[in-house]
Amino acid sequence: MIPVPTAPWAQYLGDLAAWIGAMAGGWWIHRRYPSQAMRLQRRTDTGYFIALALGGVAGAWAFGSLNSLRAAAPTFSHSLAGALAGGIAGVEYWKWRRGVIGSTGAPFVLPLCLGIAIGRWGCLFAGIADGTYGTPTQLPWAVDLGDGIGRHPVQIYESLAMLIFLFAWLDALRRGRKWPWRGGFHAMIIVYAVQRFAWEFLKPYPPLVGPFNLFHILMLGLVVYGVIWIDRGAPRPAH
Repeated sequence: MIPVPTAPWAQYLGDLAAWIGAMAGGWWIHRRYPSQAMRLQRRTDTGYFIALALGGVAGAWAFGSLNSLRAAAPTFSHSLAGALAGGIAGVEYWKWRRGVIGSTGAPFVLPLCLGIAIGRWGCLFAGIADGTYGTPTQLPWAVDLGDGIGRHPVQIYESLAMLIFLFAWLDALRRGRKWPWRGGFHAMIIVYAVQRFAWEFLKPYPPLVGPFNLFHILMLGLVVYGVIWIDRGAPRPAH
């Protein structure tokens, strides 16, 4: 086992680091690709970002609490996956009301990937108190979060998965590919949801339907959302 020093306050430090990383990513996109940032600005207004923020906060606490209130020790909590789903719902509602067609998410790919990848390390160092720890395992890279039990480092799994996608997205940008701007956000959503769906089997969350917990269901919804959007934006053969 690999011993990991933990402290409950590490979660807040991780959240702060994630916000800083996300803002730095947003700043880099704005400076490196100003045309994309201006395109987003032309298609949105303040209401867009209010809908994004309100949806994100509501989704974070709604899905986090719906899951944790079903645990052996019920408590209110927040969830990154819930924030992502809620933010998407808020933005799509705003776009529907304003008649905005097409994706507006590409400039958020880098900030979101960095935020997730960094923030999950805060969850790891928060230990058992965070509630997002992995199930027991005998694998050589199992981590000891202070209770003497070797566990799957699910936080690291998720962090590495998002970094791998981020590197692929950045490499495609460097090569001048079109997909990072056209469908990059929804590709990221699909990758996030698929990898998160897999790791959910390695968490001690209460099942909701058969072996699936609340986040399994939520991730399936995000996959469907991403696939529909990518299919909608795919070029059609001429008739």
